[in-house]
Amino acid sequence: DIAMLVEDTGGVYLVPAFAGLGAPYWDMYARGAITGITRSTTKAHIVRAALEGIAYQVKDLTQAFEETTGEMLTELRVDGGASRNDLLMQFQSDILGIPVNRSSYIESTGMGAAFLAGLSTGMWESGNEIKALRTSERRFEPLITQGKRDGLYAGWLDAVERVKSGRNI
Repeated sequence: DIAMLVEDTGGVYLVPAFAGLGAPYWDMYARGAITGITRSTTKAHIVRAALEGIAYQVKDLTQAFEETTGEMLTELRVDGGASRNDLLMQFQSDILGIPVNRSSYIESTGMGAAFLAGLSTGMWESGNEIKALRTSERRFEPLITQGKRDGLYAGWLDAVERVKSGRNI
């Protein structure tokens, strides 16, 4: 994977606001941008910044959830194609500061439908029986300090501010 050729993004952030910014920003006029490029920036830095951009967007949403509900997430359970990327999952854990558990079922939408069908037909009596069937293929633990996490996220928030409402970067 090209993103693994570098230790970090070298200060590069990619904000994928190609059709505006969705939740929690709701800015249809925002535009996508890559910030922080220098002479030493390589393709690997940009690819890594694109991956990390996914994790930052998840952090934006989890923070909005926590602020709205008053509930703090203690772990994130993931599935889907992007969850196959160990680098992304480790960074997701790092930037959230909580464990990330990757499901044994990478594409679990079908499993969810099957579980709901089984629940409605009486195959299982409660959701607790289904919960007992859930397994994680891998657990990612945060490896960076809170100070590092705060610094990285501040850089992301700065990059997001730069693209809001189509501002000139």
